[in-house]
Amino acid sequence: MLVTGVRLFNRSSMTKDQVELNIQDLGENCLQLVWRYTCALEALTEPGTAAPAEMGVSVELLRQALYNVRQHQSPNHNPFTHATVQRVELLQSELTAHFQVLRDTVQSKRAVPAAQVFPMFRSVSRLWSGLQDEAELLHIFRNLALSLRPFVASQAQIFSENSIDGLLQGSEIKSDAERRRLCEGGELGPDIEWLVPEHPNDTEPQSVQYSGFCGHILVCRDGLLLPGKPQLGLLKYKEKLYAFSSRDSALQFASAPEHYISEVAERAKRSPELIQLLCLHRQFSCVTPYTEHLLVRPINRSSSSTQTDTHPVESYMDRTYEWNEWALRRKALKLADLRRKQTHSTQTKLSHLRRDNFTQTYTSKDAMGQTTQDGESSMPRPLVYLSELRGQRGRPMVRVELTRALDE
Repeated sequence: MLVTGVRLFNRSSMTKDQVELNIQDLGENCLQLVWRYTCALEALTEPGTAAPAEMGVSVELLRQALYNVRQHQSPNHNPFTHATVQRVELLQSELTAHFQVLRDTVQSKRAVPAAQVFPMFRSVSRLWSGLQDEAELLHIFRNLALSLRPFVASQAQIFSENSIDGLLQGSEIKSDAERRRLCEGGELGPDIEWLVPEHPNDTEPQSVQYSGFCGHILVCRDGLLLPGKPQLGLLKYKEKLYAFSSRDSALQFASAPEHYISEVAERAKRSPELIQLLCLHRQFSCVTPYTEHLLVRPINRSSSSTQTDTHPVESYMDRTYEWNEWALRRKALKLADLRRKQTHSTQTKLSHLRRDNFTQTYTSKDAMGQTTQDGESSMPRPLVYLSELRGQRGRPMVRVELTRALDE
């Protein structure tokens, strides 16, 4: 980072040329076509005007051209693109300020304290890295706009500037911002729920139905797209917000909202490009399956924890596992040999001569018998007397039997 900061400071004169990217000029031509086509189609669909066929203009082609340039306008003027441009401008201003401080600090000195300039060199390197990332993103947007430009050029070939000027007849061309500023006052009715934003200019089109366009004008003026005016208020119907271009359009839409909502859907069926332009994915989910994730309601999430065992699955050993490929080949040959086997069955002649047999037995009876006899006997106690155990050694021992006889 330090080396990068030093090199950037030495080549500070080339920095702006390397990061200067802007896509504002790419959308100016598109915006001019949007405003001109809108004014021309508004003049053709105005009640009481001459038939478009008499003027030699096809309303259908002009309406398709308006839808085309509106679609081309959306990627060039989305909030993300503007945020990127503002981020680039902010980084450029900070980088220029750092370079100026470094020049004032260094000037023509031969030696400068490292603790004074090294942090500034690191800051310059970080700013340059962020600027390069934003510049790459702007480069992608520029390539996208350049790839879409041939489609706008094809519409410009169908309707030349002279033909559009003839339809406008010198009328003032109003931009979308001017149409929003031209707002008449007055209450819209006490029996209808209207929301008036505190800062209408900060109202995001993504939060309003039909991308902020007036649904009543779209139905009653043959597909004309006019931006709504948040200053008039937003109609809240079934938890959805609707913007309108005039007070009369708001009152008529509020009198029968279901009718106009269904008519807008029918108009989108005839012109499928309106589904993407007006963000009607919820009503046409079957037509645009790639937007099904937009239909899913947000899931309520909460933090939770789960404790599992170290080894939730017990060990398993397959006893029939074979690693030898020749053993596997033998099993395969056995299975293949089973396909050629046949199962035979035989029927014996006597097997169909079976009959049912019944056997009757008498019930068991309880009986008892006694064969035990009691007997007694008494044996005499053995008694023996030994003499001549002490005294002279040479005399023999005398044993006298004193046991009584059995018959006594």
